[in-house]
Amino acid sequence: MPTISPVPRLLEQLNPYLRVTRVSSAFAAVANVWFVVLWTRAVAQEPGTPVVVDEPVWIPLLCSAIAAIGLYTLSACMNDLIDARRDRAYGKDQPIASGKLSTDAGAHVAVLSLIAAAAGATPLGPVPLLLTLALAAAILLYHIIGRFVPALGLAMVGVIVAGQMLVPNAGLRFLWPVWLVLTHTLATFGLAHVLGRKVPPLSTRALIAAIFGWVLWSAALLVLGWDRSADDAVVRTIVGPLQSEPFSRAIWPEWVKPSAAIPPAISIALFIAVLARKMASSAGSGPRVGDKIIRYGTAWLPFHGVAWMIGIGAWTQAAILGVLGAAGLFGMATLREAYSLSSQPVTYRL
Repeated sequence: MPTISPVPRLLEQLNPYLRVTRVSSAFAAVANVWFVVLWTRAVAQEPGTPVVVDEPVWIPLLCSAIAAIGLYTLSACMNDLIDARRDRAYGKDQPIASGKLSTDAGAHVAVLSLIAAAAGATPLGPVPLLLTLALAAAILLYHIIGRFVPALGLAMVGVIVAGQMLVPNAGLRFLWPVWLVLTHTLATFGLAHVLGRKVPPLSTRALIAAIFGWVLWSAALLVLGWDRSADDAVVRTIVGPLQSEPFSRAIWPEWVKPSAAIPPAISIALFIAVLARKMASSAGSGPRVGDKIIRYGTAWLPFHGVAWMIGIGAWTQAAILGVLGAAGLFGMATLREAYSLSSQPVTYRL
């Protein structure tokens, strides 16, 4: 009797491309840039390019999303291209290593991702475009060298993810959300490296070097934020011309309430609790555990953005990021199920 698969043929054909680009996890990169766009428009003290501040909000959101997805998929493609030989040796069912997607096709997707990232950043201005190209170069350097030197790689991945946030507004003044993403990413990937038993292992010397890198980048961000906290003392107004207000420089700017840090602190605590529970349900350690840590760590990033928006009372912006985060989780779960069905379809006989 004929066998019927519930998975559409189109999904079977797209499956290798969806897997090699990790598109199901790209929502976190989109959430980071959307946070910066929405924060810039919500906070009068934040400068921004005319595209981000004055154009209809969907324009900077769309452009920044394209740039973020382009950079994210570029990184994912480079990962599979460089690891193809190693994945074959270990029998991993990655699209390129398994032959479901050719090396040439993977390279084409990587090039198209880079073009998409540049195309998305171009309308935002010359600085966002230059930053996007610099991040693309950093991504290539990370996959060629950084991943094989754990101390360097952990510092690089944190800076790359945090740097992507600044594509819509490289002149962001309040940099604590960027610092949180940097710290969250470095800690998540470091834990995944250790519990996932990745090669080469993270030695004590490498761990110290990674922590030193985090301290160095954290100090750079905080000093930059301190310097920008009262830069020009110009405040945008919803209606009317620019006006000046006297603000002194500070690590935590006067124009952001200290209580705004409470929701992000709660978000951090909730993430630690959720991750601890997920880890408790996982037996031992290994690649699956490492992948789970990165997956949940990435999925949580939009909710840090939600927390910052709640902290300043920007409820509409918080709702937008919350919906994006929920949609990303749903899409990730749906596509993962689809991947499973396409590789091992559920069938029945008539």
